Amino acid sequence: MDWLNVIVMSVGLAMDCCAVSAVQGLNQHSWHPRALLMATIFGCFHMGMPVIGYYAGNLFVNFMKVYAPWIALILLGFLGIKMIWESFEKKDETEKKVNWHVRYLLMLALATSIDVLATGLLFVPYPNWLLPSVLTIGGITALFSLGGYLLGVFVGRLKISMELIGGLVLLGLGIKIWAEGFFA
Repeated sequence: MDWLNVIVMSVGLAMDCCAVSAVQGLNQHSWHPRALLMATIFGCFHMGMPVIGYYAGNLFVNFMKVYAPWIALILLGFLGIKMIWESFEKKDETEKKVNWHVRYLLMLALATSIDVLATGLLFVPYPNWLLPSVLTIGGITALFSLGGYLLGVFVGRLKISMELIGGLVLLGLGIKIWAEGFFA
């Protein structure tokens, strides 16, 4: 284990949160202070999951290999299909377009970090790397989440109806996580 491995792993793990954050930013069209809350929640979940995975060790490794992809598929699939469905409904322009409820952000954080749980197993032979690694994973995830949100805001200003695209991204992300776990 070295810093290059930790950073590359952190960037890879942050990509799901970056994509979900971009979806949140697509319909916002401007800065929203809750974006910091979202990035913080995503970063904290990405820090906590490897710790749980580390301490769970081999007890739950088979369970996570089998069920984590299904859990992510169900959560992200539900959110994606809901967004796709809502994209076809007529809306008043004054209606709030972005869901900033903490419960919704927590569900997104759980869905995007459930696969991070398994990375905790990587640190079983390297316990001294656990703390610096989870801090790096959380920090990079928070930064990528914020960057993804800002990218989404920029693209969302193009006035393209992004709710359908956002729903497809979430659904596709759920299928990707499921396929990686199912076919691994």
